[in-house]
Amino acid sequence: MSKQHTLPRVGFVSLGCPKATVDSEHILTRLRAEGYLISGSYQDSDLVIVNTCGFIDSAVEESLDAIGEALTENGKVIVTGCLGAKGDVVRQAHPKVLAVTGPHATDEVMAVVHQHLPKPHDPLSDLVPAQGIRLTPKHYAYVKISEGCNHRCTFCIIPSLRGDLVSRPVGDVMQEAQSLVNAGVKELLVISQDTSAYGVDVKYRTGFWGGRPLRMRVTELAAALGELGVWVRLHYVYPYPHVDELIPLMAQGKILPYLDVPFQHANQRILKLMKRPGSSDNVLARIKQWREICPDLTLRSTFIVGFPGETEEEFEELLDFIEEAQLDRVGAFAYSPVEGAAANELPDHVPPEVQQERLARLMLLQEEISEERLRRKVGKTLTVLVDEVDEEGAIARSSADAPEIDGLVYIENGQQLNVGDFVEVKITDSDTHDLWAEIP
Repeated sequence: MSKQHTLPRVGFVSLGCPKATVDSEHILTRLRAEGYLISGSYQDSDLVIVNTCGFIDSAVEESLDAIGEALTENGKVIVTGCLGAKGDVVRQAHPKVLAVTGPHATDEVMAVVHQHLPKPHDPLSDLVPAQGIRLTPKHYAYVKISEGCNHRCTFCIIPSLRGDLVSRPVGDVMQEAQSLVNAGVKELLVISQDTSAYGVDVKYRTGFWGGRPLRMRVTELAAALGELGVWVRLHYVYPYPHVDELIPLMAQGKILPYLDVPFQHANQRILKLMKRPGSSDNVLARIKQWREICPDLTLRSTFIVGFPGETEEEFEELLDFIEEAQLDRVGAFAYSPVEGAAANELPDHVPPEVQQERLARLMLLQEEISEERLRRKVGKTLTVLVDEVDEEGAIARSSADAPEIDGLVYIENGQQLNVGDFVEVKITDSDTHDLWAEIP
């Protein structure tokens, strides 16, 4: 038997959001650094780690199913992630798991791995690339700048799962970003629960990067990331006043002209019931101002329809806002009660059939807006980043498109391109979500 097969093998299942993906990457990096092999199947694994999501009921269900499958197929299972922070839910459903930890718990997970699967005697330091183990393709990566959240939105249980805001030291964030760029990453996706709040917990203290002082604040961080020569895309940016400072950086081409702002609603009473942070006053005026400074700005947002107590008039106010705001990308969800969320106690829950009818009306309106905004791009030349290439052409994304949540650009004569290439294309056609293009 070869030496390779005597090394302990760990299987890994990663569920949930990009923030959970980053947690998975940290654990995988530690496992490889210590000489463990990562297995692609339950049968070949000595044990299996399942990184769970516990945000909404359907995610809890999916996580419990994944744990059950891992137990059936393998038998030795360690559970980590957001569902692990929800008390005894996992233990009650699956009493045979080896251990349960919460999110961002690399040390605790490794301690349990060591207990049940001792680490190899001869870990080789070159098993891990400088950028760590990544679950994303080679040309883009998520960079998590903080953990947790200081807000107490009534529909959300993230703070009880992930704790209050803890910002990563700015030097650590920049070092990780630089390592990724050195390894060939062309796009950095900046994520956290609340990107605009970066540094609030440490009073925006000054850190260091490259031998010079750098403030732990989103504007300064974005400007520094913008010097690395790759695309920088910001997600989950609450509309605090200082967000206005990011728009000139976008207009100057330092970071992508893309802002993901989770507005959630437009009616003041509903926003108060949701306990949303950031002033929702004058949002339309600010959007207009942002677009004047940076005409190429892409705005993405998410909304909740059918929140407890939402009246038809309040919903129509949301539709008016969407009509007026002309957002490029919109995700919308019918309110779903999450176990432990304060909003469950609110009176006047909206019946599911009314929620679904409102959701359909909102999405129909947004599809018309999206189709019209994309149609305006036909005939223009855009820079795109190539994600896939096959005999039918290439699939790419423009600055307006975050991976897996926004649209795509299909390059019909892109067979000779390579994944990770930046290329100038001429837009030839569009539909509700996507664009078609050719290399001139």
